[in-house]
Amino acid sequence: MSGVFVDTNILICSEDGAHPTKRDVALQWLAVLWQRGIGRTSTQVLNEFYVSATRKLTPPMASGDARAEVRRYALWQPWQIDHATVESAWAVESRYGLHYGDSLVIASAQHLGCTFVLSEDMVHGQHYGAVQVINPFSASLAILDQVQ
Repeated sequence: MSGVFVDTNILICSEDGAHPTKRDVALQWLAVLWQRGIGRTSTQVLNEFYVSATRKLTPPMASGDARAEVRRYALWQPWQIDHATVESAWAVESRYGLHYGDSLVIASAQHLGCTFVLSEDMVHGQHYGAVQVINPFSASLAILDQVQ
């Protein structure tokens, strides 16, 4: 499986009415991922999304709406964090000095065979093995033409 892995912060931006410009950009990227069938994520990201959406957004998302979004992204067949993923994350953490949560994101993307990770929180353009981080607020959608 290949595709584009979406980090929690991009999903949150897509729901954040306090920042309409960023919301619109995030929604454009997500729309292309849905249209092309190349969106990927993990159970970790979906759990983080639910907590952040219902507690950190202003105003917070209603729990039922957040659950509906998590169920919708379940169509992307999210990567299940298992021991092999944890081991991979530890290796990423040790090699690159990333925080453990970000290391889990990279490890999940690697296990899924993703080309890119969309994230605002990691360094744009940074490569972690075969996976490259793309900040969708600094990049063109045209980069997705590299994804099969």
